[in-house]
Amino acid sequence: MERTWISRYDAGVPTEISYPDCTAPDLIRRSAARAPDSIALFFYGTHISYGELDALTTRLAMGLLRLGVRQGDRVALLLPNIPQSVIAYYGVLKTGAVVVPTNPLYVERELQMQLLDSGSNIIIALDLLYPRIRAVQAAAALPKRIIITSIRDFLPPLKKFLYPFKARLAKRWIARPTGPSIFNFLKVLGMTSDAKDHDLSDLPRIRADDLAQLQYTGGTTGTPKGVMLTHRNVIASALQGRAWDPHFHDGQESFLGAIPFFHSYGQSTCQNLAVATGCRIVLLPRFHPDEVVKAIHKHRITVFSGVPMMFAKIADLPHLHRYNLRSLRICLSGASPLPTDVQDQFERATGVRITEGYGLSEAGPTTHCNPLRGEHPPGAMGLPFPDTEARVVDVETGLRDVPDGEPGELIVRGPQVMCGYWDKEEETQEVLRNGWLFTGDLVHRNEEGFFFFVDRKKDIIKSRGETVYPREVEEVLLRHQAVAEAAVVGVADHIYGELVKAYVVTKPGSFVTEQELIRHCTKWLAHYKIPSAIEFRQELPRTIIGKVLRRMMRDEPVRSSETEAIQHQTV
Repeated sequence: MERTWISRYDAGVPTEISYPDCTAPDLIRRSAARAPDSIALFFYGTHISYGELDALTTRLAMGLLRLGVRQGDRVALLLPNIPQSVIAYYGVLKTGAVVVPTNPLYVERELQMQLLDSGSNIIIALDLLYPRIRAVQAAAALPKRIIITSIRDFLPPLKKFLYPFKARLAKRWIARPTGPSIFNFLKVLGMTSDAKDHDLSDLPRIRADDLAQLQYTGGTTGTPKGVMLTHRNVIASALQGRAWDPHFHDGQESFLGAIPFFHSYGQSTCQNLAVATGCRIVLLPRFHPDEVVKAIHKHRITVFSGVPMMFAKIADLPHLHRYNLRSLRICLSGASPLPTDVQDQFERATGVRITEGYGLSEAGPTTHCNPLRGEHPPGAMGLPFPDTEARVVDVETGLRDVPDGEPGELIVRGPQVMCGYWDKEEETQEVLRNGWLFTGDLVHRNEEGFFFFVDRKKDIIKSRGETVYPREVEEVLLRHQAVAEAAVVGVADHIYGELVKAYVVTKPGSFVTEQELIRHCTKWLAHYKIPSAIEFRQELPRTIIGKVLRRMMRDEPVRSSETEAIQHQTV
């Protein structure tokens, strides 16, 4: 296979990387050994050095072992981006157990499904989320043990004192739960003496090919599945990100931890990359655009991983001009395609370039990224990472490579690709074939080796016997001056097979009718691509990292009376 994309790499980016035969906890150990006093985590005034972080993760591992956690056990984390989330991630891995990152926004049903599927007998969670865990525990007898922590546990003294008062005013206060199966995070840390004085031989021996985490897919197309990532996968993802920037300064970069660490994107491009290189992470438990720009300005952030929604909200800030964001050297966008207008608005407002990448949980997650400095075609999702092979194959068989410029399914192969789905052999065989990961995403490639996202294979709409790509229709809708957001889905119809339905969010102060948008679409789209129904919403349903939940909208019925009238016009 000809890797034409290598010629478009930035100068200094290697085509191959030498990966150490080590585990994820070794990332902390090595950074602590190189510079123990360097700041690892900054959290509202609290500083935790790499030496302290290494000791805290070891103490947590010792405490977990005393609670009965054993190598291979699954331990769920239900935490926002706070120091405890980083401590818990590496502390669990030091026991030889498997981390199961869990979305704090999950309702009881979703949480129960993930805990049961993974077999997680223990969970480390924020106290505010305990009521959901209690409900699951009553229904499913899982988890057996709960370790509870609070936002205030790692705040500096004054903020720790004021936290209960502010939390009560915001109606976010909860008394720390107690019970026979509930343990205090700080007390688990205190179960052993200081890690420096403890016999570290008590920790089990872990190998690079051992399972490190179960990263559950977002479930936007069906039931979530546990992606099995080994320590080797985790290391490879972090070091590929490091290699993509030849000008990266180990120990000197400042990362903004606003992208959720329970998602593989935030985990790899922020948490693990920062820890692997001994750099500082400024933690933010929730995304607020005001707080983000203040943090970038104050802490001179150099690396910021975000999603399109974040960049859009930052660009819309009326007082953005007060803050200097030009310390940002690397500004990454992932998780969903970056709309051109969002990129243009952000870059004009801040003077900072956004680099778009592509990935999926099954690849830990990144496989492609645009050059950080070199030029790339508009709309490109990037070039394959070092040591990553990528092909575009026919959708029907997956055996034939399609010519450049034609859409097909993206398949990838590399050291970051998962070893399979947890307890789902049939689904694993469907997507892992002869070492290649079939992504389910439709893309095309140009002659230079740049890849372009077309759509999700499962999101393709078959209307009137023709193929409709939702993203193409969405881009046309977004050209209208009144449209802020758009999502297009196919809904079942007994005559046409599927109908094209659009959900639209208008810009503040703007007004547009359904008929006006349909007329707008007729200028740019073939008749079978024009939405048969347009529904206006205040907001689109999204995951916490910004992916539109098409499945939720696809399951809604089309409004029959308006649909019939519109169909008559568009047939």
